[in-house]
Amino acid sequence: MAVLVYEGVGLFELGVACDVFGCTDLTDLGVPWYRLSICAAGAGAVRADGGLRIQPQYGLDRTRRVDTVVVPPTSRLDAVPSEVFDALRRAHARGCRIISLCTGAFVLAEAGLLQGRRATTHWTECDDLARRYTDVSVDPGVLYVDEGDILTSAGSAASIDLCLYVVRGDFGSEIATQLARQLVVPPQREGGQAQFIAAPLPTLDTANLFADTVAWVQEHLNEQLTVADLAARSAMSPRTFARQFLAATGTTPHQWLQRQRVHLAQRLLETSDLPIESVAESSGFCTAGNLRKHFSRVMQTSPQAYRRTFQHRSG
Repeated sequence: MAVLVYEGVGLFELGVACDVFGCTDLTDLGVPWYRLSICAAGAGAVRADGGLRIQPQYGLDRTRRVDTVVVPPTSRLDAVPSEVFDALRRAHARGCRIISLCTGAFVLAEAGLLQGRRATTHWTECDDLARRYTDVSVDPGVLYVDEGDILTSAGSAASIDLCLYVVRGDFGSEIATQLARQLVVPPQREGGQAQFIAAPLPTLDTANLFADTVAWVQEHLNEQLTVADLAARSAMSPRTFARQFLAATGTTPHQWLQRQRVHLAQRLLETSDLPIESVAESSGFCTAGNLRKHFSRVMQTSPQAYRRTFQHRSG
């Protein structure tokens, strides 16, 4: 296995790859482990994103003799040598598995390896990846994407999830679980990147036609409201209300209402010990089953898993 380094390489993701694939203290696992090489174009040192200088063991020729190439992120995509892209294309052409961590997906896209493929990266960079490389199907909600010979991970910590996933595929669940224990991380996290994305709906100023209605609804989310109720409060027919609300907010009244209820459920899960049934009632979903359905659709994780991840407990 080869890990590429270049100017601006991300230290966290590089460390994850080295910890998972290059650890020599895994004799208790009882399997032959990966042979890891750190590779770069040229013989000189490269400077990582924190200013630390790294002296690679090998040049890019090493990528001709490995089964897997790991591509960490870089803050200097413009400084990645063309030889790196060539090496990636050659490795992929001969059947080598390629793994990108976090925004390392940009390196793969620049090399042309993500054309027509589904991929992910850090959620803050997904729009940029999709805009710059229009032939890539970017999924911002998941922790990682497995396209067989090319795998991509989401934001920084998701690098751990993808690396453990690779170990699970290579050596089985038991080995991956033992390794996760040694790293003191969950063997497999629930949900995806969507639960970390702060994506509030547009805020309406007081001059907006729907501002009063929106403010009122946010104080009555626990009630059984319909689009017809909202239209009546705005003194419009349901059809006119729906059309003008979509033009003003970029979303339908129903979608807006459901998203606001999910936001309320998030706050209750984070800050209270209310049973799931009570969270469902307080956020207007009525039943725990209805809450789970809508919450999972928006957040790509269950209410229980979200609470375990985000609730702050004292003591």
